[in-house]
Parts: sequence; structure tokens; C-alpha cells
Amino acid sequence: MQRPPFGTLDRARAILRRKHYSLRTEKSYLLWIDRFLAFHHYRNPTALGQPEIEAFLSHLAVHDRVAAATQNQALSALLFLYRSVVGQQLDLAFNAVRARARHRIPTVLSRDEVRLVLGYLIGEHQLMAQLLYGSGLRLMECLRLRVKDVDFENRQLLVREPKGNHERFTILPASLFRPLQDHLERVYRRFLIDLNQGNGAVVLPYALARKYPAAPESWIWQFVFPSRRLSTDPRSGQIARHHASPSGLQKAVARAARQAGLGKRVSCHTFRHSFATHLLESGYDIRTVQDLLGHKDLKTTMIYTHVLNRGGYAVRSPLD
Repeated sequence: MQRPPFGTLDRARAILRRKHYSLRTEKSYLLWIDRFLAFHHYRNPTALGQPEIEAFLSHLAVHDRVAAATQNQALSALLFLYRSVVGQQLDLAFNAVRARARHRIPTVLSRDEVRLVLGYLIGEHQLMAQLLYGSGLRLMECLRLRVKDVDFENRQLLVREPKGNHERFTILPASLFRPLQDHLERVYRRFLIDLNQGNGAVVLPYALARKYPAAPESWIWQFVFPSRRLSTDPRSGQIARHHASPSGLQKAVARAARQAGLGKRVSCHTFRHSFATHLLESGYDIRTVQDLLGHKDLKTTMIYTHVLNRGGYAVRSPLD
């Protein structure tokens, strides 16, 4: 089926970049917009409206059986399409069949299990995972750390471009000072080689490169965990060293969990769940934990109190 030549995706991509959406969000939104148009045989979106959006969302829930979060992501992409690209306001009272939301208690490792999994990791992957657990970082927050965000003096990390775009400070474990400093020394030596070869300019967010022309080749703006290979930025076409790929750490953590013989599904985010639970277990105030995690709503942080109240943590079995 041939796509009509009205350039909806091109316009959407241009507006996403003008509004400084992340590359991951851009790819996701464009995918959902394309799937929506394909579902309606690539008719012009101006000829479609709320009934067609409801039909598409219902199809996702009934036939594709997507999760509630996936359906919500699709809805966000279509709301962006009509509000920002088509210029049409939509009624938010959709009558589509909604995917069932599952309220799952997060998987949490004990302190011994955390140490066991970390022990099966090596090199940069081990250091990254230690930051996920020791600082409560999300995976992409860790990978997007820049040298200037690491504050050894005040023992803290500045988390930029987090989920929800609410920057925050979190703790930097004292036990990682030496390993992190040694790692940065190695990264600095590689940065000098890139600089001499003309590839030392890192991609900066928003329009910072225009505002500070020397910043891209500055050490403080380099990624703490750079990629091992140079790559071409999909937006600017610039050849540079981006941050490490998330898949590398994800695979390493999954492999380490299997080697540790844990009967739990362990992912990178499990370290963040364990960070929050262990802080609450140690008696820290839930508001403090909320700030460190960067949760906008306290209800999101409250999930970890349910983890604490599970069987072995608080209730003594009558068998014992």
C-alpha cells in the first residue's frame, strides 16, 4: 500500500524536534502515528477524528492485547498529532475499550542478592549497576550522566533530562569515589585521542551548542559512560561519541542474574526498586526517598511501602 504524499510524518518529526522532545520519544510517537494512519489505510489525518482514534485504541486493547501503558503511549502520540501537527483540539473523553491496568508489586532484591548480582558484573557494567543501586538512577539517567553532573565534593549527582523533565540531585555513594575517578581518567584519555582526531565534539541538548560554541569539545560536557564506537547523530549528522547503548547493560544484568541463580526476574530497574526499599527499610523518611527518586507524586513512592509490608518483612508466619 502506497503512502499518500501529504508528509504527515515529516511535519510531526520537525515539530517534535522544534519542541525538543527526546529522540526516544520522537521514534515512539512517529511509530504510533504511522500505525494509526496505516490502520485507516493512510487517509489524510484531517479526514479522521475522534471515532477513528477510538477504533484504533480499541483495536490495540482487544486484538493486540497491549498493556495499559502501551495504549496510553499511543494515545499521547495521537493527541500530539492532532494538537500540534493537524491543529485540531480533541475531546479527552474517549469511549475506546481501555487496556486493563495491572498493579504489580516491583521485584526487589535483598542486600545480599544485590551484592551477588553485582559480583558477576565487571568493568563499566559493574560501575553502572552500582550507580543504579547506590544512587537510585533509571537506566537512561545513568547513561546520560555528563562529567559536570558528578559532584565529588558534595557527594551528589545532578540528574538531567530525567523522566518528566524534573531535574534533581541524588546521592553519590562514597564507596564509588575511587572507582568512578579511575573510570573518568580512562574516559579522559580516550577523549583527548578523539579531540586530536577531530571527533571530540559531543552532541548537546537543545540549542546549547549555538549558545556556547566551545562546549561540545569541552571535557565537562562529555558523557561519563561513552560508547566504545563513534556514531552519526541522526539529527545533526555529526560524527561523535554518544553515550553507551542501554542494551549492553541490560544484557549484562540479565546474564549476571542467571549466573547468580536467582529465582527472580532481574532488570536494570530492579536496582532502583531495591534502592528505594532498602532506604525505607533503614528508616529514612518517605519524602526524602521521593526526592531522591524524582517522583512527582508521593503515591508512586508509596508502592515501596507495600513491598516492605510483604510477608517476610513485617508479618510473622503462624508456622514459625
